[in-house]
Amino acid sequence: MEIKIRKAVRDDCPRILELVQELATYERAPQEVTVTLEHFEQSGFGYKPVWWAFVAEVDGRVEGFALFYIRFSTWKGQRMYLEDFYVNDQLRGKGLGKLLFDQLIREARRRRLNGIQWQVLEWNEPAINFYKKYGAAFDGEWYNCAIPV
Repeated sequence: MEIKIRKAVRDDCPRILELVQELATYERAPQEVTVTLEHFEQSGFGYKPVWWAFVAEVDGRVEGFALFYIRFSTWKGQRMYLEDFYVNDQLRGKGLGKLLFDQLIREARRRRLNGIQWQVLEWNEPAINFYKKYGAAFDGEWYNCAIPV
């Protein structure tokens, strides 16, 4: 099994969206994925990209990804926000997640960001245990909020 971690390119977008749908299904919300391929591609590879990603290729096929953007905290400054992090369930436990997460840490350091933030569902024990290996802090004090516009 040949594993390669690399920056995502526009041609990866259809496969990344397939994996996004797998993630949404795993998180019990498959109907919530409404982004179009065109909007997804434009947002990541258009004139002013708002997201970046790394992909994990296994034998030439993208089987995992980590998609992030830069957010600003008035308390902490610029931070990486990990929007989605996913490895195909058939390939979990083979080190792809660790390779992707380690690449994110290197990228945050390269960009001189002061941290990485993300969300994890409270029932997702495998993910929580993975993040604990990195010394992640879990904040049970804040609610997630959103409104459609």
